Amino acid sequence: MMMLVRLWHHYIGFLIAPSVLFFALTGSVQLFGLHEAHGGYRPPVLIEKLASVHKDQVFRAKPPRPPPPQTSAAGPTATQRAIRPERERGPKLNTILLKFWFLAVALGLVVSTCLGLWIGFNHVRRRKTALILFAIGAVVPVALLLI
Repeated sequence: MMMLVRLWHHYIGFLIAPSVLFFALTGSVQLFGLHEAHGGYRPPVLIEKLASVHKDQVFRAKPPRPPPPQTSAAGPTATQRAIRPERERGPKLNTILLKFWFLAVALGLVVSTCLGLWIGFNHVRRRKTALILFAIGAVVPVALLLI
């Protein structure tokens, strides 16, 4: 019974590994807003499109946002400063630390998945089946995006 469970674990792992890697990598890019334009930064179109797949399951870049309204020459009022979004004021220290923690988790997931694939390909008896499942796990999401 345990051998059957282990075999199914291997096969399921081969099938979902490409998606796990994709979501870990694209999610880590999104942690720091590298998929959105802000200030003078404009992300590469591919990063925007991959983030759109991660968030909205479509392969397209979002249209650019309109620029924020201009403030008066005197600058924002005290009320306007008090209600500025957190992004303009900058994140709190705990938010920054949490982002780095999640980045470490995402990178750990990538390394762990790659090690699991390496172990799986070296220890499964039906390598051809494992390779086919891995290819299906990589090709099906791309095909579904393109149709």
